[in-house]
Amino acid sequence: MKITGAAKKVRIYIGESDQWHGKALFTAIVERARKEGLAGVTVLRGIEGFGANSRIHTASILRLSEDLPVVIEIIDTPERIQLFLPLLDEMVSEGLILVQDCEVIKYVHAPKE
Repeated sequence: MKITGAAKKVRIYIGESDQWHGKALFTAIVERARKEGLAGVTVLRGIEGFGANSRIHTASILRLSEDLPVVIEIIDTPERIQLFLPLLDEMVSEGLILVQDCEVIKYVHAPKE
């Protein structure tokens, strides 16, 4: 897959303990994005944050949380992202989904052996 130029970035903010059909929601989103043929997905685990309910989630040793913030980033063409958004809407029942315009300068992978 080759992507350069105008693209869309989706950022999904959820909790680490969020579930989808018995598995971690972030794992389910990664698997679904791969199945749909998107260019790639990255999952980032936060060390602290709060959302709409204003409850602080932290990795502090004094206040261990089992529901740390998770950010999932997906970058692909505007058309492919547009097709994926309804699936995200169905999967994410609590959290935040953002879509931003971006520009891909370089997207390459190592040649297959």
